Amino acid sequence: MGRIISVSNQKGGVGKTTTTVNIAAFLAEKGKRVLIIDIDPQGNAGFGIGINAEEMETTLYEVLIDQIPLEEAIFKTEIERLSIIPSNIHLSGAQVDLLDTEGKEFILKKKLEPLKAHYDYIFIDCPPSLGILTLNSLVAADSVLIPLQCEYYALEGLNQLLRIIVMVQEKLNRSLKIEGVVLTMYDPRTNLANQVVNDVREYFKDKVFESIIPRNVKLSEAPSFGKPIGIYDKTCPGSMAYEKLSEEVMKND
Repeated sequence: MGRIISVSNQKGGVGKTTTTVNIAAFLAEKGKRVLIIDIDPQGNAGFGIGINAEEMETTLYEVLIDQIPLEEAIFKTEIERLSIIPSNIHLSGAQVDLLDTEGKEFILKKKLEPLKAHYDYIFIDCPPSLGILTLNSLVAADSVLIPLQCEYYALEGLNQLLRIIVMVQEKLNRSLKIEGVVLTMYDPRTNLANQVVNDVREYFKDKVFESIIPRNVKLSEAPSFGKPIGIYDKTCPGSMAYEKLSEEVMKND
C-alpha cells in the first residue's frame, strides 16, 4: 500500500513544486512507482516534468467535479514509473463548485483510495493557501512535508499551517503525521540562513530533514526545460541534495 504525502506551506515561493517534482523523480529512478497530483491551479508541477496542462480537458478539476474518473486524468511522463495528474487554471473554480458539496473535504481522499495499491508514493503539490484544495490534500494524506525557505520571516505564518494540521488531525484525519520539514533556498554564506537553520532545528527537533536544499542556479533553470534536476544536471549541488532527501523519505517508510 502506497503512502500519500502532501507537500504544503501556505507561503508562496518556498519550493513546494520544486521539492515535489524532484523527490518524486528520484524515487522513480530508484525503482518506486510514483504519482504526482497537482492540486495547485498554477499547474507548475506539470511544467516541471515536461507536461503543458494549460489546454488539457482531463485534469484534476474534471475529476473533482465528477466529469471523468480519476484514472482518465493520469498521464505517464517520460520518466519511467513516474505519472502525474495535472492541473490548470480551471481548478481555481473548484473553490466555488465544491462549496455546497456534502463532505467536500473528503472528495480527494475518496478518489485516491483505490489508487494507493498501485503506487509506492503519491505526492500532492498544494497551492500557496489554506483553502478547500489544501484541506482536501491534508485529509487525503498520510503525512505532510513542509518546505521552509532559509530567509527572513521563514517561520512567519507557519503557526497557522500547524494549527490547520492539528485541526485536521482532531476532526478529519486522525492518522495525519508530519513527514518532516525541509529547509530550502539555503545560502551558507549568510548569517541569516544559518540562524534560520538553527531556529528551525530547535523548534521542530528531529522532524527536520538532514538534507538542506541550497540556492542553485541549475535548480531554477530545470523547470524551464521541463526536466527534474536529476535529469537536467545530475551532478549539481541541488540535484545531490534532492537525491539525499529522497533517500530520507524512503527511510520513513
